[in-house]
Amino acid sequence: MKMPRFPFISLAHRDTALMEIMDDPHCDPARLRRTLRGFGAVNRAVASWARVYRTHVRPALAAASAQAPRGAPLRILDIGCGGGDVLRRIVMMAARDGYAVQGVGIDPDPRAIAVASSTPPIPGVVYRECFSADLVAAQEQFDVVLSNHLLHHLTETELAGLLADSEALATRLAVHSDISRGRLAYAAFAVGAVPVSVGTLLRVDGLRSIRRSYTPGELADVLPSSWRSERVGRFRLLAVHRAGGSA
Repeated sequence: MKMPRFPFISLAHRDTALMEIMDDPHCDPARLRRTLRGFGAVNRAVASWARVYRTHVRPALAAASAQAPRGAPLRILDIGCGGGDVLRRIVMMAARDGYAVQGVGIDPDPRAIAVASSTPPIPGVVYRECFSADLVAAQEQFDVVLSNHLLHHLTETELAGLLADSEALATRLAVHSDISRGRLAYAAFAVGAVPVSVGTLLRVDGLRSIRRSYTPGELADVLPSSWRSERVGRFRLLAVHRAGGSA
């Protein structure tokens, strides 16, 4: 039997001209909702947030808690929260560790906020339809600012704006997690996403995400000097800013 032939996909450079279907405001709403809801399973499998919580978020919360007024909740902001699964998970991990936390998830896409708001409520978690710049203008602040799979969506100007907003909003830590582009990541996701992608955009947009994402060197080159590019395992990158050199 003749095996099917697949087109060669070059990953030598970021494919910034490639658009993800879910970013199209006219994409199929049912498929988009299923995709946003399906991110929970995908992120648990590939995004390494349990590890990032232990190594980055929890130490920042501990330092903030030591200096916070008694009874005042710690604040975590998730920028571009999508369906909100990462924020809910982080807040629940913090609660298990004994921290009183308020989690705020923001996204400018009303479709994402609708999905996030339709999930079973988690104490202390709220969602807002807005941009990070809106929170900067309102002079809000958070102990920890994070995002998941956001960096590769942004233009150079938008990335600079996100990093500047994060520095203004985060009193302890800003940590933005994304995919590390590479052939192994592409091949593994192409196969591994099949069981969970039926009726969603998870596989096609996930592969496009990888093609749009940074390599470690590329991310380091675009970050300001106050930020660090770090790796989490083989397939994840972090852009990390610690306010004033704090934990």
